[in-house]
Amino acid sequence: MRLFERSREANTLAKAFDACSAGIGQFVIITGGPGSGKSELVHDTLKTVGEVGATVLLATALPSRTEQPLSIFRQLLRDGEVSCATLEQLASTHPGWYQGSTRDKGVNAEQGRPDSVNDRAVALAADAATAALLELADERPLVIAVDDAHLMDDDSLSALLSLLHRIRKKRILVVCVSWEQSGIRGPIVHRQLIRQPHERVRVAPLTEDGVSALLSQHAGRPVPRETSDAYHRATGGNPMLVHALLDDSTRFGSEPGSPVASSAYRQAVLSCLGGTSPAHTHICAAIAMLGDFASARAVALVTGEPLTTALEAVSVLNSVGLLANYDFRHPAAADAVLHELPDKDLARLNAEAARLLYQAGAPERDVAALLLAADRVVPPWGAKVLRGAADHALGADNVRESMSYLRLALRDHTDEHDRHRLLAALGRAAWRVNPAAAEASLAQLRRAVFDDCLEADDAATVLRHMMWQGEDSEQVARAIGALSGPARSGEDNQSIAEVEFIRQWFYGVPGVRHPGGHGGDDGAGTDGPDGGPEIREPGLLGLSPKLAQLIAGASDEVVAAVVQSLQGLQLDRMKPELVAMSLLAIAHTDRTATAAEVCETLLAYVERRKATTWHALLTAVRAEIALLQGDIETAEAKSAQALDMMHTRGWGVLIGLPLGTAVFANTALGRHDRAAELLERELPDAVFRTVFGVQYLRARGHHYLATDRAFAGLSDFETCGRLMRDANAELHKGIPWRVDLAEANLRIGRTKTAREWAQAQVEVGGSRPSSRARGVALRLLAQMSRPNMRTSLLHEAIDLLRASGDRRELAVAFSDLSATHYELGDYARARLVARHAGQVEAAGPVESPAGGSAVGSRLIALEHLGLPEEPGTAMLLTDAECRVAGLAALGYSNREISRRIHVTMSTVEQHLTRVYRKLKVASRADLPSKMLEHRIPTLSDHFSSDGTSASALSGG
Repeated sequence: MRLFERSREANTLAKAFDACSAGIGQFVIITGGPGSGKSELVHDTLKTVGEVGATVLLATALPSRTEQPLSIFRQLLRDGEVSCATLEQLASTHPGWYQGSTRDKGVNAEQGRPDSVNDRAVALAADAATAALLELADERPLVIAVDDAHLMDDDSLSALLSLLHRIRKKRILVVCVSWEQSGIRGPIVHRQLIRQPHERVRVAPLTEDGVSALLSQHAGRPVPRETSDAYHRATGGNPMLVHALLDDSTRFGSEPGSPVASSAYRQAVLSCLGGTSPAHTHICAAIAMLGDFASARAVALVTGEPLTTALEAVSVLNSVGLLANYDFRHPAAADAVLHELPDKDLARLNAEAARLLYQAGAPERDVAALLLAADRVVPPWGAKVLRGAADHALGADNVRESMSYLRLALRDHTDEHDRHRLLAALGRAAWRVNPAAAEASLAQLRRAVFDDCLEADDAATVLRHMMWQGEDSEQVARAIGALSGPARSGEDNQSIAEVEFIRQWFYGVPGVRHPGGHGGDDGAGTDGPDGGPEIREPGLLGLSPKLAQLIAGASDEVVAAVVQSLQGLQLDRMKPELVAMSLLAIAHTDRTATAAEVCETLLAYVERRKATTWHALLTAVRAEIALLQGDIETAEAKSAQALDMMHTRGWGVLIGLPLGTAVFANTALGRHDRAAELLERELPDAVFRTVFGVQYLRARGHHYLATDRAFAGLSDFETCGRLMRDANAELHKGIPWRVDLAEANLRIGRTKTAREWAQAQVEVGGSRPSSRARGVALRLLAQMSRPNMRTSLLHEAIDLLRASGDRRELAVAFSDLSATHYELGDYARARLVARHAGQVEAAGPVESPAGGSAVGSRLIALEHLGLPEEPGTAMLLTDAECRVAGLAALGYSNREISRRIHVTMSTVEQHLTRVYRKLKVASRADLPSKMLEHRIPTLSDHFSSDGTSASALSGG
């Protein structure tokens, strides 16, 4: 193997051999740390001198032979050209001394030398062996090399010193490869050797240039300087470490790239440590454990070694290229050291390191990591540190780490109150990534909830998880009632009030009936003066009261307040149920675009925080919002994504939300096989005791309608009606189950019943009636009315659906209005309205409930009207005139136009006068055809899903 940066050392050895050949005995000591290349230098020299006729003898001292007398000389005589008579004489005179190693003979070196070998016999053997070696130099130069000389036994050292005294006029070169810093024996042997006349050869680590030359020789061409510098930084120039790192990095190719440490590097690290003392290995491990807190004093305290030993070890570890001061040059070196220690020693050192860091005031997470590695809780402070570190890890989104700390703290904890707190914290951490995993911890606390043995926030966690998993709602209600009251603190009442709020408004369960005869609810109360719900939750703070106001009646200020709270989302302070509920409430107040925008922002946040449960739930909410917008493709994609994020057990009763949306979307897209496949999934029975079960049944019912199973669909819708009558009454306004019943009855020919259900939906009052539900109901009523009565109903439906932001339903309503005008013989107006429908459809994919494009089919039918298709003249009207003309063309009266765009009747008349003059219109009846002829922009050109059409009409 080619040596790098060793020419000076090789020249020193060559000069020593020349002197030896001239009859002047030489003694050379080669020093350097493990892996520095000392042995390679000696072997290269021995090869050279052997080629010129010298006799070469090599012995290696081993730690296992330090108790064996003359172990070095045994090797030299065995490998040298010593006559058989001499060997026989030594064997017969000193029986047992030349029997190989004690390991070969099965003798424990710790038991000392065999009884048959006494000091006198060894001394005589040493003299004879020395004489035999001196005789070898009579014929030709003799080169004796002793590798790892600092490990040789005392008898070999004495014999070697005797030999050195007798070689001054002999053709003998003695080379000892030693390391003065190696453990306890190293300095002792080294001091004895350096007292003799000698040449010193110090083998230093490679420089940056040396490492670069080594890498270039391996690659066959010069390597970039940054690459060689990276190898030098990782190894300190230790040749053994450089070669090992190079082997690992070029495992799959000959080109040296960035250094990659693997098995070869780890073995080289251990080999370097093997050349030191066991104390150095323990000190190295302690430095790895302490990290940034490592110092000589800290290491000494952890290992129990003297400070001087710690300082010496740090110096040694720096010299061999493992450390740079107290930092490991490569993290793989620290891992290799720690993995090599016996488990018992590793646990003890980790525990001592944790104790030291705790006493030094180190961060809890650093101390807890050492406790976890030690697999023990150091009393009395260990459990507290683990709990704090768990909170910190959870805040840093390291859920697994947080759970590991909590499990360790729980293992040996006997205090019941503390165990309850730890179990609840463990459940909350698991819930963030998998609600099903929280079951193991939180199930142990259910009895404690009903016995009132938990802190309020922990009890709230258990109750929320019970509802998520579909546990007995009545039990939850009784617990809420028992845990609430004036005797509780405001903070405790806040926690329990939020649970009741979630129970009623997220899961759709009726409020708690308190004992005492009155029927007040904690969450819904009685109707307010405007017919809406009067939310009475004195304990609610934060997001909850703003959400309660939003449910009671949406105003721009309330919506803005809820959005502001959501934008400040903190995972450890907000409940996912409240956030999902807020987004859906905003969407149901005809602000679907706002809800979608906020939801997308929150999705990016929770994805970055690796909160799987939050991510899955908000993705399902985003799918539902897209469904409300009529964006069916997005609804299908997001609901499928949400279902893939968690399995059914993790979703609990909430599985009905993404599953229902997915069935709705696939049905609307005409993918009936996929919808049927989704409906084959088994759901927990508890789903159907929540609003999510109602949504699932509605989706299944519409799938049945679309696949010509109207009676099956009717049955599902009737079940929805029964479930809704048992649920929170205020939720009736947001879930159009009456419309579903109207559509199903209409499909099977029960027109009267269908009309009654549609009319019932229209008459749903309160402060927050659903524009979408009311608009769809009016559209259905129009279908069941005479043509001359349909237009007014459809005009109102279009206004409501435009406000709701549902492009799909709006396009269907426009197409119904177009068909009505066509049926009445007003072809120009039919064509104009059809163009509105086409523009709405162009804004996004719009499919009919039964599959297939409702708008598209209407437009195809209108192609036969023979009206102009090509663009006409340039635009003639102002924006205000366009708005007025568009409404007039759609059949609105002047009074209706005045009310819609908030101008006076006189202004409307003036605008129409100018429109008639510019378009050369003789009467109002000619207006639709003239607008088509001149391609005048219409209301649909200003339409957006966030209600911007209203501002356009009002000129705002």
